[in-house]
Amino acid sequence: MVNHRILKHKTRYWAGILFAQILLFYLLSKTNFGVELANHIFEIKKNYHQSLFSKFPFSVGDAIYILLIAYLAFCLFRMIKKDSRKKYLIKILIIVNIFYFFYQIFWGLLYFQKPLIEKLPSKSITKESVKKTVLKYVDECNNTRKKVAENKNGVFVLNNIYNTKNEVLDGQKKIPKLFLNKKYTLIDNFKPTLFGKYFNYTGILGYYNPFTSEAQFNRNLPSTYIPFTLAHESAHQLGIAREQEANFIAYLICKKSKNPELQYSANLYILKSLLNSLLEKDPEFVRQTKLLLSDGVKRDLEYNKVFYEMHQTWVNNLFYYANDLFLKSNQQDGSITYSYFVELLLRYEN
Repeated sequence: MVNHRILKHKTRYWAGILFAQILLFYLLSKTNFGVELANHIFEIKKNYHQSLFSKFPFSVGDAIYILLIAYLAFCLFRMIKKDSRKKYLIKILIIVNIFYFFYQIFWGLLYFQKPLIEKLPSKSITKESVKKTVLKYVDECNNTRKKVAENKNGVFVLNNIYNTKNEVLDGQKKIPKLFLNKKYTLIDNFKPTLFGKYFNYTGILGYYNPFTSEAQFNRNLPSTYIPFTLAHESAHQLGIAREQEANFIAYLICKKSKNPELQYSANLYILKSLLNSLLEKDPEFVRQTKLLLSDGVKRDLEYNKVFYEMHQTWVNNLFYYANDLFLKSNQQDGSITYSYFVELLLRYEN
C-alpha cells in the first residue's frame, strides 16, 4: 500500500515537472531574453558538439534514437502488467522530461528567432513575377545540367559526395552577413542515416539532430536531392531552425558555389518550388513550362518520380502528416506550403 502511494506520488511529480517545463518554455519563447539565451547556448555548444561527434564514423544520434525507441518499447510492453504499470510509466516520464528539456534548450526555442524575411525589403509578389523567375530557373536548370555527370541511363549521378560536403562547408563563409550573424564551424559532421534504405519509405530527405549536431542524410536518394539536402542541413547546423529559412540559406550556399552539382541541385529545387506555388493558380503554365526543360532534366525528374512511387506507402503518409503537424506547431508553414521560401527568394533576387 505504501509502495503504491509512493509510485502514485512520483507519477504526479514527473507529470507535473513536464507540464511546468511546457509552460516555462512557452513563456520563454514569447520573450527576447528566452530566445537570445537559447541562441547563446547554441553558439557555445555548436562547435563543441560538432567537433566531438564528427570523430565517430557513424551517426551517434541515430544510435541514441534506436536505443531510446527500443527502451520505450520495452517499458510499454512491461506496462501491460497492472502491478508494474506505474513503475514503467514513471521511467517514461523521466525520459520524456530529460529529452524535452535538452531539445528546447538546444533547439526548440530557436524556431522563435527573428524571421529572415524582416531583413529583406517589403515587396508584393505577383503571379507574373513568379512566372518570370520560373523561366529564369528553367534556363538555369538546363545550363547547369550540361555540366554534371550522368550514369549509363542518362540520369544525373553524384560522383564525389565528400567533395560536395566540402563545397557546402566552404559555402557557409560566403553567406551574406545580413542573413547570418552566426559563426560557422567548417566541420564535416554530415552522416548517412543508420536506418538505411528503410528511410526511403519515410519521405524524409535528411534531418538535423539537435542532441549531437549531426546532419543526417539519406544516401539512397536520387542524386538530384543530395547536394541541396546537405546544404539545407548545414543551415540547421549553423542555427537556422525554420525549414523554409534553412532552404533559403541552402540556396545562398549553392548560389555562391562554383560546384555545378550544388548549383544544379539547388536550381532544380527552386524551380520545383516555384512551379508548385503556381500549380493551382495556373496549371497550364506549369504544363507548358515542363516542356521547355532539357532531356537530361526530364530524365532526372522522371527518375525521381519513379523512386517516389516505389516507396510511397502508409508509412510515408504517416511521416508526412507528422512532419506537417510538427512544422505548424513551431511557428512555420506546413510542409505543403512553399510561399514563404518563394517570397524570400523573390525579395532577395529583386
